[in-house]
Amino acid sequence: MWKARAATTLLATTLTMSAGRAGAGGGEEAAKKVIDEASAAMGVTNLQSITYSGAAAIGNFGQSRTISFGLASTSVRNYVRTIDFTQPAAHATGATLPQVARGAPPPPEPARLGVYDQLISAATPAWPQQMEIWTTPWGFLKGAAANNATVKSQKIDGVAFKVLTWSPAQKAPSGAAYKVTGYIDADNLVDHVETWVEHPVLGDLHHEFFYKNYQSFEGVMVPARISQKQIAMETFVAAISGARPNPADLATLMTAPPPRPAAPPVPAAASEKLADGVYRITGGYVSLAVEFKDYVVVLEGGQNEARGLAVITEARRLFPGKKIKYVVATHPHFDHVGGLPPFVAEGITILVDDNCKFFVGASLGTPRTLVGDVMAKSHKKPKVEGVIEQMELKDDTHSLVLAHVEKLEHSDAMLIAYLPREKILFTADFNAPPPGQPVSASIATLMGNLDRLGFDFERHVTVHAPNPDRVLTKSDLFELAKRVNP
Repeated sequence: MWKARAATTLLATTLTMSAGRAGAGGGEEAAKKVIDEASAAMGVTNLQSITYSGAAAIGNFGQSRTISFGLASTSVRNYVRTIDFTQPAAHATGATLPQVARGAPPPPEPARLGVYDQLISAATPAWPQQMEIWTTPWGFLKGAAANNATVKSQKIDGVAFKVLTWSPAQKAPSGAAYKVTGYIDADNLVDHVETWVEHPVLGDLHHEFFYKNYQSFEGVMVPARISQKQIAMETFVAAISGARPNPADLATLMTAPPPRPAAPPVPAAASEKLADGVYRITGGYVSLAVEFKDYVVVLEGGQNEARGLAVITEARRLFPGKKIKYVVATHPHFDHVGGLPPFVAEGITILVDDNCKFFVGASLGTPRTLVGDVMAKSHKKPKVEGVIEQMELKDDTHSLVLAHVEKLEHSDAMLIAYLPREKILFTADFNAPPPGQPVSASIATLMGNLDRLGFDFERHVTVHAPNPDRVLTKSDLFELAKRVNP
């Protein structure tokens, strides 16, 4: 718990501290001079495209066991990234090697290798995707030359930089301008670049890209080490061993596999009565609405703003005139807290596992000048309460028990919920696997926790609905547990 609080304190500090001492800015001619000198030193002047290769690792940002510092990572072998600045577009490929859970024997390597294939095309002009092109050392300078950059001098930890700032043509959902800032060192090389993009949980999400140990490939300077940080957490790193400027086989390198079929449209929120005052809300990530004498509790706010709004609307339809007092976030993975901002906008208190209380509060409490969502427009700040091991909400109508799940690899801040009178269990991410896939060891962990807690349930409501959609039973979970590899 101390680590979580310390990490969040560092998180809050990184969101507010200044980078260093700035000097006077220069005019358009001064900025052009800095851009021209850096472009010449970097070999950018005649660069239209580039491909580079090596090995990489991707931090599981927003999906790790520990939500803040100490992210799990996925290794990428044979990492190749190609950028065509004329489109603009980028294509990255590789073979992924996911991290194995602690204490578990790794399966044979061929079975573990996955496919990494990321395409950013001109057909996806949104800045959160396009920034991956324009925050590279070469893309940054090209963007600065085309977008009326400004320049100033600045010292960071005693090191002098020429700092260029420019804004792309794209605007944030709020209508605000994006900003890209790059730091040019004494050798006229791009040391690092930063920008901010909208994020449903983290508001104005700070991205930093660092470039170290440059080497020359056919006159173009390429960093041997690339790293990316989000809110000061390293979420990507690559060791670059080769590069080719303006590759002759550009078309082949940019060829991506056919796009996946579009996901079917999400049905509208609907509800199913499980008991008096207890409803299962479907149409996306499944929620549960529980009516108490004076208020309503919603379990699981959904994966995004639209889902959060739909759940609130449905809960109010079910219980007109009764306030929603609490929304319970089962765990802090971004796909499970992305629907919380509408609840914050309504002044609804968020209940989370105490291990992530400070992270959730600090994240939702950051500035949201780019987001443009209902929370940003409300100017409300989050109210977050932590569940330490166990909490019971109870009156004459219902009892609802929230409990921490011990020793879970998936998340160290997982809550499950239990309605003892109705004998209903509510969980997230304890799912049956797709056909042919092994059952996750987390099922065994859940069973051990249920024994420890003494939850005698008959029905099992899961956030991720089974196929076909239904309320599961105790027998379903026990049958699944039998398939867990010892």
